[in-house]
Amino acid sequence: MERGWWRRREKRGWSSGKQSRRSSRAQRCSSGRRAAARYEQDETQASLNAGPSTSESPSSSSSSCQSSPVPELPGFYYDPEKNRYFRLLPGHNNYNPLTKESIHYKEMECKRLKLLEEDEQQKKASRAGLNSSILLHKRQLGLLRSTNYCRLVHELKVNCMQKRKIEIHGPDSSVAGTNNFKIIVADAACERIFAVNDVEHGGCKYGIINLSSLGKESLTVEMYDNLYFTNRKVNSVCWASLTHPDSHVLLCLMGIAETPGCISLLPASLFISSNPVDQPGMLCSFKISTGWSCAWCLNPQADNCFSTGQTRRVLVTNVITGHRQTFGTSSDVLSQQFATQTPVLYNGCRSGEIFSIDVRQRSQKGQSWKAVRLFHDSAVTSVRLLQAEYYLMVADMAGKIKLWDLRVAKCVKQYKGHHNEYATLPLHINEEEGLLTAVGQDCYTRIWSLQDTHLLRTIPSPHPSSKDSIPSVVFSSKLGGSRGVPGLLMAVRQDLYHFSYS
Repeated sequence: MERGWWRRREKRGWSSGKQSRRSSRAQRCSSGRRAAARYEQDETQASLNAGPSTSESPSSSSSSCQSSPVPELPGFYYDPEKNRYFRLLPGHNNYNPLTKESIHYKEMECKRLKLLEEDEQQKKASRAGLNSSILLHKRQLGLLRSTNYCRLVHELKVNCMQKRKIEIHGPDSSVAGTNNFKIIVADAACERIFAVNDVEHGGCKYGIINLSSLGKESLTVEMYDNLYFTNRKVNSVCWASLTHPDSHVLLCLMGIAETPGCISLLPASLFISSNPVDQPGMLCSFKISTGWSCAWCLNPQADNCFSTGQTRRVLVTNVITGHRQTFGTSSDVLSQQFATQTPVLYNGCRSGEIFSIDVRQRSQKGQSWKAVRLFHDSAVTSVRLLQAEYYLMVADMAGKIKLWDLRVAKCVKQYKGHHNEYATLPLHINEEEGLLTAVGQDCYTRIWSLQDTHLLRTIPSPHPSSKDSIPSVVFSSKLGGSRGVPGLLMAVRQDLYHFSYS
């Protein structure tokens, strides 16, 4: 009797435990469905509350750029368009279409297209409460000095610049628009631009763009394909004043195979002279080791001298006499600039060190000849002196742009927003307009206020971003000479754009 009672009790306990487990699982499933329903309801309500956005692109690519509140799972990617997770595949070959690189590229391209659409719409004021009528009223009341008034007007105009594509014409129709732009550098008067173009077989060719017709229908360009240098890559370019201001162009060329690198001094008349009988002027070449940068000295105490930044040394050469001075360094010199008031050369190194050299003293062993020494945490890509030569602007491969006071060797300003990790990208300073311009590794052109470091405008590239399509820019308020037009020139891929003041 007792044995049967225990068996019935055990059976009832087992069945009740089974039912309790079933009920708990059912409760968990129902709670999961209720959570999912609440999530979908919240997501729908959030989208309804957000309302239509004027900057939202109608294409499906822009919708994929919107951030999703779903949790991130290691090794998976959430696609908001398809509302599901996808497994990330290792590698980046053609057989793995979904990788971190492809996802990042898609997000960056989506962001670029969205910014392009916003950039073509009506521009907003660069600063809150700042417009032309307020500036003019303050100027009439005497509340603004002429320099501050002009600077603020340029800030307004820069924010309203409109893009237009420029047609490039030349004496040879096969020259214009067939190769990608790599570097453009304007002369001191902004009347001409020296352009370096990549060619298909791996070298470079050069040409000069005349900006005299910039305010008219199109630009005129005369480009000369120098057969002696087509197999070499150009690392650095600057204008040189040998016989008269900006009479020559100095190029730092890479070596190939067993051929060493060299520095070439090309006369500008070589590109624009229509008569073959005319003598183009001095054309010379100096063999060097691997060269990363070059600079021309305008100070009369070091007349006809140029410098090249090489692997762990600086070489200063006199073009007329051929005399050379060598200064040993502990790192590669990636950027250089000469001062104009004194024959002092400023150098930026791969190690992050910035130092100056007075070229009047003889080269010595050790580092006793280094007058000024500053340090960045990453490789220095550009050094630019301001007109008073008390301040030095420095950019590095960590995306930092700093303004240094050379008198106290202290950083006084920092310009945020620049993006760079590996490229040697230049800085462009326009003190008269109070602007600083730089192109980042992400192919965005950014313009800051030189005085208060405020980021005025970010211009996306007209082409998809890549390592081979980083734009090269020139900004001036007098493009084409003293009677030229203000604006920004942007060379990217095979196209040239003018962002003009409206």
